[in-house]
Amino acid sequence: MDNDDQPVGRILSRREVLKLFGLAGSAAVLAGCSSDVTPTATSVAQANAPTTTATTAATNTIGEVATATSAATSTAEATATSEAVAALPSCIVRPELTEGPYFVDEKLERSDIRSDPSNNAVSAGTQLDIKVVVSQIGAGTCTALAGAIVDLWHCDADGVYSDATDRSFDTVGQKFLRGYQRTDDAGVANFTTIYPGWYQGRAVHIHFKIRTDAGYEFTSQFFFDESLTDVVHAQTPYVAKGVRTLLNDGDGIYQQSAGQTVLTVVPSGQGYSASFEIGLQI
Repeated sequence: MDNDDQPVGRILSRREVLKLFGLAGSAAVLAGCSSDVTPTATSVAQANAPTTTATTAATNTIGEVATATSAATSTAEATATSEAVAALPSCIVRPELTEGPYFVDEKLERSDIRSDPSNNAVSAGTQLDIKVVVSQIGAGTCTALAGAIVDLWHCDADGVYSDATDRSFDTVGQKFLRGYQRTDDAGVANFTTIYPGWYQGRAVHIHFKIRTDAGYEFTSQFFFDESLTDVVHAQTPYVAKGVRTLLNDGDGIYQQSAGQTVLTVVPSGQGYSASFEIGLQI
């Protein structure tokens, strides 16, 4: 039914992220990703280190001072590294350089993707607002990536995709629950959609694709906490579909993502909202 299940690009593990930046790199990234002024590893070490002059005078033991200073510095550097990693986007990926032009329907540049442009019919379901924050990671820096194209598409409450053909439906020509936005100067793209339904063989998910003018692409899927899906799918119109047959743990693409693309969803207004930060290593 859907031909876009295959991910493009790769999510980096925590170990790969640490190796990518190291201590000095992490400190630099921390300064670039955080809106607050953050000290470097060196300044943190200096601030946290005990006063060694007094210790030297009291003990007159250079070795003890060196050991104390070294321990304090190591602790401070470890703290700086930990803080730096925490300041990075929760998901850092390595996109692939794709060949040739990629498909973008110019008519679908929109923030609210719930309607079908052909008749303005709005897909029924619980409202879900999604904020995607895109950063560019590289050379020890982390900066907002403006102008990136972020596509979102997913099935409706009945598990049906638009502009697709299946044994039970034909929606070719319809374009509900599809659309893209370009990130603003802060690297942000906002969408309004509905909580997705389910279909046979897949866990509940939303497709997303991030592309740059330089030809880089990362394609993956957002997943949801199962307990939240239980609550939403017990309501109209989802309940008519019945109980879903596959959960996250049984979904191969979810397993590939190691759970790093699960949306953190909170109640908001008429439905729910979610924010997802992602860094592209380019």
